[in-house]
Amino acid sequence: KKVVLYDFGVKFNILRCLKARGLEVLVVPAATPAEDVLALNPDGIVLSNGPGDPAAVTYGIDNVRKCLGQKPLFGICLGHQLMGLALGGKTFKLKFGHRGANQPVKNRVTGRVEITSQNHGFAVDLDSIPDPAVELTHINLNDNTLEGLRHKKLAAFSVQYHPEASPGPHDANYLFDEFVEEILGS
Repeated sequence: KKVVLYDFGVKFNILRCLKARGLEVLVVPAATPAEDVLALNPDGIVLSNGPGDPAAVTYGIDNVRKCLGQKPLFGICLGHQLMGLALGGKTFKLKFGHRGANQPVKNRVTGRVEITSQNHGFAVDLDSIPDPAVELTHINLNDNTLEGLRHKKLAAFSVQYHPEASPGPHDANYLFDEFVEEILGS
């Protein structure tokens, strides 16, 4: 299976985690138009991590909006924020950014608490997403901010933290497997 990864500042280990699951990964620049990405006919699309204020990445938000519903999407960190914005949500600057490899996050689907690696200063406002088909899947236990979401009708999900973190916690590696399942099920 082939996936396209939008490179907003991707960490190498994200690529390693995708390749370890047998995926062929084509990395494209962050500003690549959605039409060009969809013309490559990928089986899925990954929105990578990256720096800065997500609201300023308007080309990324537009591209995510155009890709939603077309192919399975998996957003990580900045990719999560862009997905939240593309779904009609808002982002805000955290008073204290989430930094480090010991951030507790509750998976609201399983009830499990995961220890995650994080490095971000913005978050998606969990009350701002208007679409009732968007499920809030992960919450930070330190400050109750949104850490993950999933669209119930479209094959799209994202997390604010780094599931590829290494060295560090491996509690969230399963998210790469869920992405592969989304691809195989689409």
